[in-house]
Parts: sequence; C-alpha cells; structure tokens
Amino acid sequence: MAKKKTFIEDIERTLYDIKNEDRPLYRTEEGLTEAIVRDISAKKHDPKWMLDFRLQSLEVYRQTPLPTWGPDLSALDMDHIVTYVQPDARMAGRWEDVPEDIRDTFDRLGIPEAEKSSLAGVGAQYDSEVVYHSVQESLKKQGVVYTDMETALREHEAIVREYFMKLVPPKDHKFVALHGAVWSGGSFVYVPAGVEVKIPLQSYFRLNAPGAGQFEHTLIIVERGGSLHFIEGCSAPKYNVTNLHAGCVELYIKEGARLRYSTIENWSRNMMNLNTKRALVEKDGLIEWVSGSFGSHVSMLYPSSILHGEGARCEFTGVTFAGHGQHLDTGATVVHAAPHTSANISTRSISKDGGVAVYRSAVKVAPDADHARCSVSCESLMLDSNSRADTLPAMDIQGDEADIGHEAKIGRISDEAIFYLMSRGIKEDEARAMIVRGFVEPIAKALPLEYAVEMNNLITIELEGTMG
Repeated sequence: MAKKKTFIEDIERTLYDIKNEDRPLYRTEEGLTEAIVRDISAKKHDPKWMLDFRLQSLEVYRQTPLPTWGPDLSALDMDHIVTYVQPDARMAGRWEDVPEDIRDTFDRLGIPEAEKSSLAGVGAQYDSEVVYHSVQESLKKQGVVYTDMETALREHEAIVREYFMKLVPPKDHKFVALHGAVWSGGSFVYVPAGVEVKIPLQSYFRLNAPGAGQFEHTLIIVERGGSLHFIEGCSAPKYNVTNLHAGCVELYIKEGARLRYSTIENWSRNMMNLNTKRALVEKDGLIEWVSGSFGSHVSMLYPSSILHGEGARCEFTGVTFAGHGQHLDTGATVVHAAPHTSANISTRSISKDGGVAVYRSAVKVAPDADHARCSVSCESLMLDSNSRADTLPAMDIQGDEADIGHEAKIGRISDEAIFYLMSRGIKEDEARAMIVRGFVEPIAKALPLEYAVEMNNLITIELEGTMG
C-alpha cells in the first residue's frame, strides 16, 4: 500500500490560497530515479555537460544522509514528490500572452502592477517553468542580462558553465544535491562592470501543483563597481499533501560591487522549505540580505556570505514568523576570509500558537582575516506560553585580531503594554498587532515598500488566525 501523504493544518491565507486547476502540459512521475532526471534534462534540451552534472548530483544525493540536526524532516517522502511540472504555457514577454488563469493569479498577487510602477524587469515562474520575462530596453543597452536560467544556458553557456553550482556544490548537503539533479527555472542576472541598475529587478516563484517540488536556480553576477537590487517573492496555495521547495541562489559580487537581495517567502503550511543561498564577496564589495520567512511547515534557511576580499562587507536583516504547526529554523552564516572584512546580522523572530522559531548562526574568522568585525543581534518575541524560540550561535574565531559580538533577547508581550493600549480605546487584537509591528519595524524599513506592506498584512492575517 502506498504511503499516505502528510496532512498539515493551516489558517486562511486569503489571496495566497488562490488555486488554479492543476492541468500541466507535462509532469514527471512521482519519485526520483535516473530515468526521471534524464527525462527532465531531455525536456530542457540540456547540453551534455549539464546532463552529466545532473546525474552526478543524483549519485551524491543517494549517498548523502539526511541532516541529523534541525527540524524533523520525516514528513518528506521523495517517492511521493513530483520533481517537474510543466505548465500549459509558453514563456511570454507580454502579460496578455500568458494564459488567463495563470495571468489572473499573478494579477491578484500584484506582480504586473508592481512592474509598471517600480521595477526595471520581472520574471514570473509557475510550477517548474518561467512563464513571463521582461526587462527594460535601457538596461539591455547597458549590457545588463536578465533572463531565465534555461535561456541563459542556451545564449550565455560559457558564463553559466563557469559559475553554475561552483559556489554551492552538490556535496554541500543532501538537498543541494537534489537541486543539482532536478533543477528547473529560475533567474540569471549579469551586471557589467561599472553599471548601476537603479530600479530593482524582481522574480516571483509560484508553486500551484499539489505534491510537487520547485527547484529554481538563481545565478547573479555583479561585475566590478556595479550595483543591483534584486527582489524575490515566493508563495503557494494550501494543499493537504507535502510540497517541497529546494531552490538554490548563487551570488557573485566582484570588487567594489554592491548587491541587495530582498526576499519574502510566504509558502503554505504544507511546504517543506529547504532552500540554499550563498554569496561570494570580493574586495570592497557589499552584500545586503533582507529576508522575511512567513510560510512553510518546516524551513531550513541560512543565507551565507563568504567575505573573500579585503574590506568586503555583509549586512543581514531578517524576520521570521512561526505559527501553529510551523518549525522555522533560520539564520545566517558569515565567513571572514580576508582582512578588514565586516558583517552586521540583525534578526527578529516571532512565534505564536505553538510555533517554533529557531535562530541558527555561524560566524567563522580565518587565521589571516586580521581586524575582522562582526556584530550579531537576534531578538525573539513569543506571543503565548505554548510557543518556543531558540538561539543557537556558533563562532569559530581562528585569528587573534577580531572584534566579534553576539547579543540575544527572548521575551513575551507584556500584559502591561496591552492594558495601556486598551485603556486608550484600542481593541486587544489590534494592540497586539501594533506591538508586533513595532517589534519588526527595523526589518520593514529595509524592505521595498510593497513588501513592507505585504509583511504587515501577513502579520495581521497570522494574528487573526490566532485570535479570531
């Protein structure tokens, strides 16, 4: 008898629970076999080196055990996950050419409107394929390339081959190896030396199919002196079966370049979010991470920054909201591999209704990384006595001249603060929401405006799910 898929409860998530009829043009069988990997590769018209890479990654996946730490992953059964779902849509450069039901989903999520008002380019992925991609002509004239990964593999094969999964190799962990075997879709950005992309680019990843996985690959290269703000959005409707997200993000920030990478992940409660993100920062370069984790049943996500060149810098700002049935294990990793590198990590986590929010960080200072500086600050807010918040910092300081600090605070909403606000005529649920919004305000300030609004809306929805 086939093993039953896990049922996971959820709250009403309004527009994020838009569901379209599951009518793919093609989908692989459930499970993970060599035949399935070859099938995906054939559908993608991969060059031989990419097929070989996929098969090697599959072998690494088979040989690599599950992590022995972190959240319980027993609900994930790859024998019941579909690794490739091709939607009934060709990639379009105009929204009106996207099939109506898919276009309507992105309309309700606000993506076309955001493109008109505040974005220089947009990519939209639905299940395993990018269905829409557009970039302003002015950027093309400056030599900026923004496209989907499959197009990049055809038109910029030499660059893709030089960088693809070199920063995040399949042997890193089991789910990176899985990604290497079955990756599909994603974004490729190349910013030439000295070019400043002043208006953000955005990719949005939507998983509609139940019981499926999404394995998009993002590769961004910002050459010497260039700058870019890249925004990533993710969401999925609720189903009563386990879905999987195991994307991979590789960021290369060259000498004196700057990249801000902003993400709001709003997966549904049946999602296992096992994503991997890493940046390599050269001399005097800067990586800025802005990260919001709201959805999924389980998350394991620790964006890492390798400060490879002298004077390289990292700024990490993150917020996590764990509700009923959620175990969100998130944090950040920084490797100081050169002198005079610096990093600031600031996070806020909120847990309610029995949710578990874990902050896990790793800071490493190499022996020759003289005068490295790193400040880590994590604050946790529990909204009830059933919830849990943990702080698990790890520090490996191998140099004698480093300035490293860690500060952690865990607390609950004070009854006195609630009473004070209620005495001013504010209802209890709104008083709690005001305190929570104030708690995450430093994070909201770092987000693009529409994402800050979305985060506040998500907080309101989550709190209503508890109190209503």
